[in-house]
Order: sequence, then C-alpha cells, then structure tokens
Amino acid sequence: MTTVDNEELPRAGLMPTTTGHGLLALTRPAVQSPPPAAAPRPAARPRSGGRPARTGGGVPAALLLVDGLAVLAAVAMAAVGAGDPLATLWAACGLFPLLVLLNSAGGLYRLRLSPSVLDEFPALCGRAAVAAAFALTLDRCLHGLWPSAVPEDGRRMLLLLGCQLGLDVLGRGAVYTVVRRRRRLSPRPVLIAGAGPIGRQIGAALLAHPEYGLRPVGVIDSRTTAGTAEEQQSAAPQVPILGGPEMLDLEIAGQDVTDVIVTSGGSDDATAGETVRTATRRGCEVWFVPGVPEFGAFEYGNRRAAAGDHLWGFPCLRLSPSAMDRPTWIAKRSVDAALAAAGLLLVSPLLLGCALAVRIDGGAGVIFRQERVGLDGRSFTVLKFRTMRPADEHEAATRWNISQDHRLGATGRFLRRTSLDELPQLWNVLRGEMSLVGPRPERPYFVARFAQSYPQYRDRHRVPVGITGFAQVHGLRGDTSIEDRTRFDNYYIESWSLWQDVKILLRTAASVLRPGGS
Repeated sequence: MTTVDNEELPRAGLMPTTTGHGLLALTRPAVQSPPPAAAPRPAARPRSGGRPARTGGGVPAALLLVDGLAVLAAVAMAAVGAGDPLATLWAACGLFPLLVLLNSAGGLYRLRLSPSVLDEFPALCGRAAVAAAFALTLDRCLHGLWPSAVPEDGRRMLLLLGCQLGLDVLGRGAVYTVVRRRRRLSPRPVLIAGAGPIGRQIGAALLAHPEYGLRPVGVIDSRTTAGTAEEQQSAAPQVPILGGPEMLDLEIAGQDVTDVIVTSGGSDDATAGETVRTATRRGCEVWFVPGVPEFGAFEYGNRRAAAGDHLWGFPCLRLSPSAMDRPTWIAKRSVDAALAAAGLLLVSPLLLGCALAVRIDGGAGVIFRQERVGLDGRSFTVLKFRTMRPADEHEAATRWNISQDHRLGATGRFLRRTSLDELPQLWNVLRGEMSLVGPRPERPYFVARFAQSYPQYRDRHRVPVGITGFAQVHGLRGDTSIEDRTRFDNYYIESWSLWQDVKILLRTAASVLRPGGS
C-alpha cells in the first residue's frame, strides 16, 4: 500500500502556491492538473579522473619534502655527540607531524599567484616554535623510555630552531624559483569571468606579466562590445569575449582551462555564483578579484584569501574547492556510515516498538516508501514509518502538508512530533543515498515547481540530501518559506565543515528532546 509522506502533504483538496514572501499558501484548485514535466536533471558531477590538473602540480609535495628534510637535518645537528641515530629519528617523529599540521592549517602548502618565502617567514617562525615546544614537552614526558635527542640546553634548542628555519627558507626559496621558471615556460590557460574594467585590466596584466603562469584565452560575459573609447584603451585586445556564462562549460572543456578568474564589474555579476559552481564542478582553480580593494583583507563568504596574495596589485582570493572535493568529505561519508550502522543496532528495539505501534494503529504496511530527488538530481526511494494513508498515488506525490489532516491518528501524530518517523532513513544513509546532515529531499513534483520559482533551488542537489539539515534546525520545515530554505541549504553547502555537521546534529538532538510538532 502506498503511503502518504508524513512531512509534506497538505489536507485533502488543497494545493500549495507560493506567495510574494516565498511562503506556500494552500488553495483549493478547481481541477487537479497533472504534475508539470520535470526539468532536465543537472549533469552528473565529473569525478577526479577527468578533471584538469590542479594549480601547482607537485609543489605541495615538494614543500612537504623540504619541511621534512629541514626538521631531520636540524634535529641531527642538535644531536651531534649523542651517538644514537634512533634518538634523532624519535625526535623528528615528534616534531614533523605537528609542524605539517600547523603549516597546512596556515595554507603554507598552497601555492599562491605571487609566492614569496619572505611573506611566509613570520608564519613559518611561529609554527616552528610551537612544534619545537611540543617536541620538547613530549620528549620530557617520555624521559627514560627512549633516548633523548632534544637538547636540554636552551641555547642548543634555539640553534635547532634556527637550523630548521634556515634550511626551510632556503628549500622553499629554491622551490619557488623553479615554480616561477616553469610558469614562464608553460603558462596555464585561464578564463576571465567579467568584461568590466577590472576584467580587462586583469587580462592585460596577465599578458604583460608571464611570471604569474596564467595565459588568458578568453572572457566570459554577456556584453559583447568593448565599451567606451576610454575603456577600449585599457582593454586587452588579444583576449576575446567568447560569450555569456552558458559558454563556460564548453570553453573549459575545449581549451583545457585549469583556472577561472571571477571579477567584479561585469554584466553577469548576478550569475557569478553559477560561474563559480560550474568552474569548481569542472575541477578548475577559481580566483575572485573584488571591486573594492579593501575586500581582499577579509573573508569572502566562507572562502578565505591566502595572506598577501595579489595579481599585479589586485587583491586575489582563491576560492576553496566545493564541499565534495575537500579531503574532509571522505571523513563525512565514513562518519555517516559508521553512525548509521551503530544507530540501527542501538535503536533496533525502538524501531521494533514503532513498527508494532503503527501496525496496531493502522494495519499492514508500516514502512512508507516514496520517490525523492537526491544528489545530482537522481531519484531514490526514501523510507519512513507510515503515519497515515493517502487517498491515491496522485495525492502521495502532489499534496503538501498533513499536520492537521483528520486521518492522522494518535500514533502518527506522536511519531511526527518526536521525529521518530524519520529513523528508517538510517538505512538510506547506510546505503549511501542520504547523509545524516544535508538539504532535505523533496518529491520530483515539488522540485520541478520550486525550481521554476527559485532558480537556486536545484543547487541544493550539489551534495547528498540529509535526514536533518541547516534549514530544519532553524525552524524551516512544514509550511515555511521555500525561498528561505533554499538560501539556508545553499549557505550550508558553501560553508560546509565537519564541525558544522556536528553542530546541526547536536541541535537536532536537542529539538527531539523538546518536540514541538511540525
């Protein structure tokens, strides 16, 4: 028996319409029309195997090697006379991992447009001092268990620190010299998004200064003219305007573009977000040149600029990869699978109790199954405990909310109020169809309707859908603004972090402990 979605179906005979405030108003149609045809699904996200090479190539590995050799050499010099090579190795093993973590957190393994070891020197000093203090503390705590190679004399400790920094600076300087030479010999193709004054100046600067290693192959902008005579004088005539944002996918693939520079002041500022998402999905490095120079000193959304990075005097912010392209996303999926498996085992008595209650209250068919739209617009079958039965298939697919439906019994109302009806979705998480945290999945009928009213609605499908989400912990469920939900969900995707998922799960648990209905 097909069952009704227990979160998003309205009372019988009512259909949702959007108000000017983005809220769904329930109205009674004269004749129920069939669902509108679903819009084309977004293209599946290309995976790493078919993406252009990221900026920098093997530079992060080279910098990591430089740091490791500097640590090992410095500890060996400080341990001269100790006569125990194992002690030297032990000290390096205590110092190097923390140094790598600190440098990585500070962006010191990310190649910039204008790399300079002098710019990095203060950060290298501070992180080396913290790592050395940690190694010294670890050595003293394990004193007697292993031969010590860390000098107790304060002057020798300073010597160790100075040797490590000196070798690190020399090594990094050599790496950056090689990088600048390679950039001149083999520049990477880059597209500029925005044909305004800033975009034209950026194109001219890249042509005049090959040390940045970026060769502009074209500009993406709906504007096809060069502007006024004064603007034409500052333009880069060798950089043609290739077309509007719709050409971005084609040009990235056709010209093997590895970098995209998004600039302010173009005619397509309103679609800059879509430009960023398209370029990121294609595996490009994305840079942002703001129209206000002071803006470069701050964060852009949740994307940080590398300190001191600039492109011929223009502040240039490197935008971080999309959520699913970050290394920590692997940890998210691992945590999802582990917690879902553990959850299914721990709450199995509760699941059995809920199933028995639904069976006694409403008869056979305790599990509700319904098609929902997930990652990249692909459909899957969501699972919930049934709280009521629909009149027919059409009602199950097209009705909005059932919180006041007279067919909702005591058991169904309790399950909805406590959110226990969502527990079977742990199986969806274990199967990889959902995540614990993400935008809530919706039925194809409503995805098509909402995407027509809110162009950013389909952007929610860039990541797997979730049992709970950023919008839900802010009270956006049931008859609430779809526009607000869309904005919250896309903000979650752009600002995603593991800690944010933890916060959402904690807030979800707190809301379950104080149920307030839906």
